[in-house]
Amino acid sequence: MPSGEPVERHVLDNGGGLRVGVLTYGAIIQSIEVPDSRGTRANVALHCDTIEDYLTRSRYFGALVGRYGNRIAGGRFTLDGVTYTLARNQEPNHLHGGEQGFDKRLWSVHEADDVTLTLSYTSPDGEEGYPGTLTATVTYEVTPQDELRITYAATTDAPTVVNLTNHSYFNLAGAGHGDILGHVVMLDADAYLPVDENKIPLGDPAQVSGTPFDFTIPTAVGARIDEKHPQLIIGGGYDHCWVFNEGDGVKARVVDGGSGRVMEVLTSEPGVQFYTGNSLDPEASGYGPHAGLCLETQHFPDSPNHPDYPTTVLRPGETYQSTTIYRFTTL
Repeated sequence: MPSGEPVERHVLDNGGGLRVGVLTYGAIIQSIEVPDSRGTRANVALHCDTIEDYLTRSRYFGALVGRYGNRIAGGRFTLDGVTYTLARNQEPNHLHGGEQGFDKRLWSVHEADDVTLTLSYTSPDGEEGYPGTLTATVTYEVTPQDELRITYAATTDAPTVVNLTNHSYFNLAGAGHGDILGHVVMLDADAYLPVDENKIPLGDPAQVSGTPFDFTIPTAVGARIDEKHPQLIIGGGYDHCWVFNEGDGVKARVVDGGSGRVMEVLTSEPGVQFYTGNSLDPEASGYGPHAGLCLETQHFPDSPNHPDYPTTVLRPGETYQSTTIYRFTTL
């Protein structure tokens, strides 16, 4: 780091098909190597090759974002009658924890072995405007079933809001191998959250039926992405939160027919931000538009300003817990 502090890279290997590289900077997943239907492994996560590039060119590639993943309108919220002002790092909103969110912090190694890595970070009271000292941990685990299991936990000494997620961009053909418009996606979600011109939810969820946002039936990403739907115009493509249907099981599924790779997502979270890399710029980040897609499992955007949304409030004595599994198979 510019400060002289070292950044570690830990490799998790299940001894079979899955190998994952994680950095202590930003708790970043730098690589997810999985085989295709012919047994050839490739890194399916967009990434940078150097710390310098992560500091200057990354678009949250593989990062753990927090304290609050996604947007908070106007960079402010009120909790227990007190209004808190956050950094407006994506005018006019607060995005992904602010100017120096969890994605730009050095995490400490708490525990590590061949298949598991636990990292921790303590965010002091007032950091980026958030109340309370928050102690967060994340555990990455690769299982014999070729699953990458991510488990988050956090505690606080004062009431605060928390919404942690991982911002990996996936290209199942392999990072840098074309775009993801041909990837076929299924989302177990009958509703999504329409947004205003600043990508803040308007309010109640809307039904996906009859719209380009219906992925209840597996559909190629590019099949409807260019339709003149007002919400697609706002996002420049898909950049919205889908509201998962209740129940356990697979909540999202992505298939790349060319490689035969399949990714399934299971999660304890109520929603997912499905982003299709619309604003990626090869000059700025090394990848062009639609080079990868994100499935950021999370609570809803701007929840602190929507009392009817599932709460993101964490109080002393409580433990924030969240689990997401990315399972890799082949056709």
